Amino acid sequence: MVTNDDGIDSVGLHRLALAIRHLGEVIVVAPDTEYSGAGCAVGAFNKLNPEVHRVRLDGIDEAWTVSGPPALCVIFARAGIFEKEFDLVVSGINPGANVGRAVYHSGTVGACITARNSGITGIAVSQDAAFGSFNGQAWDEMLLGMKWDTAAHVAAQAVEAIVKNPPSTPQVLNINVPNANVEDLKGWRRTEMANQSGRTSSQVGLVPKIGHENAFNVQMDWGQPIELPEHTDIGAVQRGFVSVTWLSAISPVDPGVDNHAEHAIDRLFRS
Repeated sequence: MVTNDDGIDSVGLHRLALAIRHLGEVIVVAPDTEYSGAGCAVGAFNKLNPEVHRVRLDGIDEAWTVSGPPALCVIFARAGIFEKEFDLVVSGINPGANVGRAVYHSGTVGACITARNSGITGIAVSQDAAFGSFNGQAWDEMLLGMKWDTAAHVAAQAVEAIVKNPPSTPQVLNINVPNANVEDLKGWRRTEMANQSGRTSSQVGLVPKIGHENAFNVQMDWGQPIELPEHTDIGAVQRGFVSVTWLSAISPVDPGVDNHAEHAIDRLFRS
């Protein structure tokens, strides 16, 4: 199953689906419009009243749209409404790297996390935008120089490796590709997720909305890129490497013996 968070008309989605169709049966199930930043959200069913439509994509035998975010596409597919058994979810190609803190909010990655929760391995594929990206998203002018074929080439190699050597338990693999020609890539790096953004903090302000009282638009100005170590996903992409990160599952942790909050909660249990 191929999906994304940019909608059925995304060039990245089409290039990805075509690049991996020789590796098995490919079915596209994607949102009917953009859901960037949706994470693992599925939306409010009582308000969405989700619809599913069959569509045509050149070179792809079967394609569908869902009026909801990518995680919902995965849930519907896993539930069997398309009458197919899925053994791999590939999400992308997202315009804009999903690295560092952006991973938490990415609909591209969220589709794969949802797949893992359903017992299916997911591969998220994103590409850095021509002039950098912000929290996994790229503005229109940044898409003019996107080298989609590079990310499609990288994705095909990764998908082939997983198809031939599937993990023993469902996993999420997050791949981020520099915006460069294939021959200019420096190589691949196994990375860890950076614990920050790749840019300095944004400045956020309110701009009055003309013609509306007490209404404002939010203006966000992003700072300059921050160079991070090569072993992080951000640092690897900055240096021209393909970043490959295995993402962990959300699971219980021990907060530590010196955690005062834990002691406070424990007292509630004893009261």
